[in-house]
Amino acid sequence: MKKPLHLTVNGGEVFAEIDPNKTLLWFLREYLGLTGAKEGCGAGECGACTVILNGRAVNSCLVMALEADGGDVRTIEGEAVNGKLSALQESFIENNGFQCGFCTPGMIMSARALLDRNPDPTDDEIKEALQGNLCRCTGYEAIIKSVRGAVEGGVRK
Repeated sequence: MKKPLHLTVNGGEVFAEIDPNKTLLWFLREYLGLTGAKEGCGAGECGACTVILNGRAVNSCLVMALEADGGDVRTIEGEAVNGKLSALQESFIENNGFQCGFCTPGMIMSARALLDRNPDPTDDEIKEALQGNLCRCTGYEAIIKSVRGAVEGGVRK
């Protein structure tokens, strides 16, 4: 039996009726077509599905969509504004913070959650915020440099 769901996603209101066994990741990807969050492991271990829910970075594969009812969700698709990449996205490009790109949306959303609450983190704080995100390509130094570059360049948007 389907249940009602009301969310704000990237600033817009969403109303839906969904099966209670669906995850937030499924809802974002399959129902809304927001495919930036990836399903890597499906067990909350890789961070590829990271989104911001009510100001906190979460693994959307572990959150049931109905648990997010009434909440505010921000995905990688909401990071750019009017087609203009955010300073954080630009810094990932400038500092080669990605290779295959599979982990990049989750990395950026974890970094965004950190920067929203602390606009000038230390490198250790950046590392701690990203610790739930796995990357098999870059070795992390370019990712940390990308977050640092966004901080130094004025990360707020």
